[in-house]
Amino acid sequence: MSNEPIAVIGAGSWGTALAMVLSRTGRKVRLVTRTEEEAEKLNEERQNKLYLPDIPFPESLWSGADYDWALHQVVAVVVAVPCSSLVDVLPRLSSSKVPVICASKGIDPMGLKRTDEMMAEHIDLDRILLLSGPSFALEVARGQPTAITMASSDIRLAEKTATLFDDTNFRIYTNDDLVGVALGGALKNVIAIAAGVAEGLRLGHNSVSAAVTRGLAEMARLSCACGGRHETLMGLSGLGDLVLTCTGSLSRNRRLGMLLAEGMTPKEAQLSIQQAVEGVRTAEAVDRLALSLGIEVPLMQAVARVLRGELDIRDAVTELMSRPERREFE
Repeated sequence: MSNEPIAVIGAGSWGTALAMVLSRTGRKVRLVTRTEEEAEKLNEERQNKLYLPDIPFPESLWSGADYDWALHQVVAVVVAVPCSSLVDVLPRLSSSKVPVICASKGIDPMGLKRTDEMMAEHIDLDRILLLSGPSFALEVARGQPTAITMASSDIRLAEKTATLFDDTNFRIYTNDDLVGVALGGALKNVIAIAAGVAEGLRLGHNSVSAAVTRGLAEMARLSCACGGRHETLMGLSGLGDLVLTCTGSLSRNRRLGMLLAEGMTPKEAQLSIQQAVEGVRTAEAVDRLALSLGIEVPLMQAVARVLRGELDIRDAVTELMSRPERREFE
């Protein structure tokens, strides 16, 4: 195994988990924090007590806040920050010549840009990759079996870069549909909020299943309208991630929906969770994107209206259930 270092930008739960995967076989990994104080704490405690407590760092994983140090002679860069932070991180990578793997999921609600589009403003297309799929950070950090998708417009680049993650419990499948992978990872968070609401209102298993199934149809409809492939949404970065996020107890977006059902405001719910909940920003982006394309995505648009305070949660359920009958596949 080559011991060329890899930089992982973002020391939250997901960035830390990916850094641990990359370093488990002894590869040098530089985990980039926001401040030197954070880095010193991680290096001293040899774990991320805030997000992944009691899971020790491999010996080859070290933290720092200096980008010059982090990017020096690395073989690849992994970006795992909240989608809202990409605007600050990506310009720092424009002069780099190595593959950049974005593990962030979301859509910019202002420019309506996907993660791959945000990357393309600063990074050459032949260096852009996306990492997405059903993967709770805690389980990845613990070394529990995980299957995930790596996408690039050049499938050979995806195949080559995937070999950097040589942990046998972290299996990567490759894909050349950047649009589909980017949207699958983003849109499932909105559906998970709806599933959480159904759970919180105690509407039953049938309602959660309906949210997942009709949510998947909306995800595929919007993704295909943007140029993604339908089959991608049936894979790990679409259906796989959707099922996990809508049903798993570790899902922040599902948890936010449950808190809304309990009567919290969106702001109160996000403060309670204390981590980025990407579905909130993405819901607003989806609402605007669907309108601009003339695409019907009633479940996701209802979530956006609830989050804006325009629609009561129970009224949203009534409204969705009273929509006129239509053919299932059209």
